[in-house]
Amino acid sequence: MRTATIQRTTSETDILVEVNLDGTGSYEVSTGIGFLDHMLEQLSRHSLIDLKVAVKGDLHIDQHHTTEDSAIALGEAVAKALGDRRGITRYGHAYAPMDETLTRVAIDISGRPFLVWRSAFTQPRLGEMDAELFEHWFHSFALAAGITLHVETLYGRNNHHIVESAYKALARALRIAIEIDPRKADSVPSTKGTLGGHG
Repeated sequence: MRTATIQRTTSETDILVEVNLDGTGSYEVSTGIGFLDHMLEQLSRHSLIDLKVAVKGDLHIDQHHTTEDSAIALGEAVAKALGDRRGITRYGHAYAPMDETLTRVAIDISGRPFLVWRSAFTQPRLGEMDAELFEHWFHSFALAAGITLHVETLYGRNNHHIVESAYKALARALRIAIEIDPRKADSVPSTKGTLGGHG
């Protein structure tokens, strides 16, 4: 089983993340931010990655550190669980419709972190969460996980639907990309023989 545990403690947050990439989509999430909990639960359920996230953050200041550090810890856990990435499909993409909204996510588990973000919101907060923090979460996750990540909302009006379709599309794209390709289960999916850099 491809599993990992990350314990990340700073003066701003204390975080425990556990992942099982070969799970069933079970989750236990507590960040102190209800809307972020809901999105991480969607990520787990639709990627089939078992996920435990426990965060104690400085929410008396704001939500920035909790959002950023939870994404970093989750990205680090995914990267650690993938190991040398031997046998993975590597690429994944998914469209996630949610009522009037459609979001597309494409990823490359490349070792070359990058985010392209083409989603926008028309209100400053969703629930109690600052809307600007969603792009920051995706950016921090991509950097820590070592993935190239493209997120684009093709159309949509409802801000909740835009965010949720982005997380669901990420989940489905991850599910594809981390799958073991039975035809190449013993090799790294790169002409270089390693992932990172250009290959």
